[in-house]
Amino acid sequence: MIAASRALGLDARMADATALPFEAEFDAVFTNATLHWIKAHPDACVAGAFRALKPGGRFVGEFGGHGCVAAVVVALLAELERRGVTDAAGRIPWYFPTAEEYRARLEGAGFHADYVALIPRPTPLPTGMRGWLGTFANRFSDALPTAERDQFLNDVTARLVPVLRDGQGCWTADYTRLRFKATRPK
Repeated sequence: MIAASRALGLDARMADATALPFEAEFDAVFTNATLHWIKAHPDACVAGAFRALKPGGRFVGEFGGHGCVAAVVVALLAELERRGVTDAAGRIPWYFPTAEEYRARLEGAGFHADYVALIPRPTPLPTGMRGWLGTFANRFSDALPTAERDQFLNDVTARLVPVLRDGQGCWTADYTRLRFKATRPK
């Protein structure tokens, strides 16, 4: 994405979202599907966006919100606990806040929260649940010996059949997105 942006003549850079190095340089900050991966320091991301914006600037985005992939998480945790992993809940790698929680974070950083909402977004999985788990469930399967991981993912997938697979065998993830628009006051 950085290379494609630069090819269009845009000044595109990669930076740590928890330590943005900008001061009142932008009219807008946009984020998509990133903030739910920053579980440890969500306030640092919001503060960085605030600092990066000029007065009157907009911070707009979407990321996983409260309830995102809830059925998948329950199945993952249940299978880990069945295998004796006692810290299963501590392995959840995502930050999925409620709308109220995120509004408070935005306002706590100095933003005016214009819009914050949870939006259910069922998402078809062209690679099926097993493909999704192979991409996103590493933090869970890493708790197990290598020889047990494949069966673990198969068992998680089997638990999810009645909930997330339709009669034609198509899988849909139970995504919930948190969408927001906030403004830095002038």
